[in-house]
Amino acid sequence: MEKIESPVAESLVVWRAYEDGGRKSGPPAAPVYMATAVFVRGGEEAVQPGWPASADQLSILLQETERLDGHRRRCLVGFLVPELAQPHLRLGAELLVLEGPRTVAGARIDTVLAHGQPGTRRR
Repeated sequence: MEKIESPVAESLVVWRAYEDGGRKSGPPAAPVYMATAVFVRGGEEAVQPGWPASADQLSILLQETERLDGHRRRCLVGFLVPELAQPHLRLGAELLVLEGPRTVAGARIDTVLAHGQPGTRRR
């Protein structure tokens, strides 16, 4: 996939270092990175065994738009089934990006897009 056709948000994505459980190869180089993700809704890690791997996962799409430093990127965000993510999409919402049971990145939504149109940005 070369680009996300209908992004639903923009976010700041922070990729974990390999030593902290991140990807051995570092942040992805593909035009659109596809993985699973969970929305952080507060307290799940204390009440759900195996969280975040045991949480309801969504298929996420990330397209880098700006490289801020070695681990931080601004990205467009899409989902394979956007309707499942819609109830959780709001400014400041946090997600964990997973590869299998391993958390490889965190993301914070700072712009919600309506049908691909710019929304309100918070940084």
